[in-house]
Amino acid sequence: MIQACIFDLDGVIVDTARFHFLAWQRLARELGVSFSEKENERLKGVSRMQSLEIILELGGISASDEQKEKWATQKNQWFVEYVDTLLPKDIFPGVHKLLEDLKIKKIKLALASSSKNAQRVIKLLGIASLFDAVVDGTMIKKSKPDPEVFLLAAQRIGVDPSYCVVFEDAEAGVEAALAAGMKCVGVGQVTALRKAHRVVVTTGDFRSEDLEGL
Repeated sequence: MIQACIFDLDGVIVDTARFHFLAWQRLARELGVSFSEKENERLKGVSRMQSLEIILELGGISASDEQKEKWATQKNQWFVEYVDTLLPKDIFPGVHKLLEDLKIKKIKLALASSSKNAQRVIKLLGIASLFDAVVDGTMIKKSKPDPEVFLLAAQRIGVDPSYCVVFEDAEAGVEAALAAGMKCVGVGQVTALRKAHRVVVTTGDFRSEDLEGL
């Protein structure tokens, strides 16, 4: 019996991924590095500093830790500028209803994201009050596919991992959920998320009653 649902943020609840891409592309352009949506696929589900390392690798650029911090901070400033344009209407169709239906069924809800801006985003979307716990990038040391973010979320809501289901749109996230001993609903294309217990095209395609079949 599933007792808790743990949601990733980017690509699952809202499309902030496009803001990350725009901000990273802007930084890459300043560094003289070619960075397209194809290269951006490598950044999905990993931390800010790891993402920066990938971009520097693409450009064959070496830099001090201090310089890397400055670049990462600049990228985040641009990202936050984009994020601040978010409104409740930007939530993916059907997600708000799914969250409310799960609450009615007494299912615990947690947000687990590697983004350090996760709390800011859900406040802008007007859904912060629906979550029993939020774990973001400021609270973890290891990025997906390490299960740390999901295990901490389960701990925060007091539910054993085996009774949790994770909603994820990235392959690294699916692997993290499975490593945590949790069920996983992949959001996106089956080809990339085939290890998930179930795959839906969008989060809103999942219904609260579908938990029984996991």
